[in-house]
Amino acid sequence: MAVEVVYRSSRDLERLFMDKAEADRHDKMLELAELLAEVLQKAVPSLTEQQVEEAGIYMAKNRDVFAKAFKSQPDALSELLNAPAEVVEPVEVAAPIEEPGVAPTKPVKAPKAAK
Repeated sequence: MAVEVVYRSSRDLERLFMDKAEADRHDKMLELAELLAEVLQKAVPSLTEQQVEEAGIYMAKNRDVFAKAFKSQPDALSELLNAPAEVVEPVEVAAPIEEPGVAPTKPVKAPKAAK
């Protein structure tokens, strides 16, 4: 019987990752997307919750391009304008479940198979 170690994003419980670093990057991207969505909602209250969520995820996924544009390179955004349109699939972001007085747990690794 083969044993695989998989990692689950704490903010996107449906996604599994084979690499811890990839799961961490996904979590950080979703955290940034959530904060961007909050800022967008405050700046443009007429946007729907779904619109700000999709915009936040899009901006977080393309953070490097936006960072270049904000650092006096506005033509960096042409990368996004010339790229094929990407449909942003909504991701249900789950807040980590914390119980009072209980420390968060680390993922449990499966024991190694006997040789």
